[in-house]
Amino acid sequence: MDYKYIEQLLERYWNGKTTLEEEDILRTFFSQIDIPAEMEQYRPLFLYEQVERKSTVLGDDFDDKILALIDEPASVKAHTVTLAARLMPLFRAAAIVAIILTLGNAAQVAFHDDGNINDNMATIEQTVQGTAVALTKDSTVVDSMKQSNLQAAPIEVAIPTTN
Repeated sequence: MDYKYIEQLLERYWNGKTTLEEEDILRTFFSQIDIPAEMEQYRPLFLYEQVERKSTVLGDDFDDKILALIDEPASVKAHTVTLAARLMPLFRAAAIVAIILTLGNAAQVAFHDDGNINDNMATIEQTVQGTAVALTKDSTVVDSMKQSNLQAAPIEVAIPTTN
């Protein structure tokens, strides 16, 4: 028997130029029982799909077997992020800035202290008194008038008597 056509199809198959129909012809040819000995080496290549289709089907109990091997429940928990957790880095940064500013002000006061207590006390008294309105003569009169109006008048309370 002449297998010239099959040899040509094999040559086209190796070059990647066969059509689907021609590949079906090769599969059908190699699925026969009687093929030449020189072409016997190509048989597993073309019968692979037919043999493997039958053996690669998973059973119905496949999932149960895999889950039994894992021994872990398949639960997924979502992690919720609150607004406070999102803003926590901002709060920390604000606290650091506040600490730095406080330390900077404390250091500034310490560096400007010249050691003369009497001058410092005079400065504090001036600051406390400031430009108070009560220091002028006219404002003293106005101030005393306001205070006299604010004094509480005696309150008379009538207590009912029972006969």
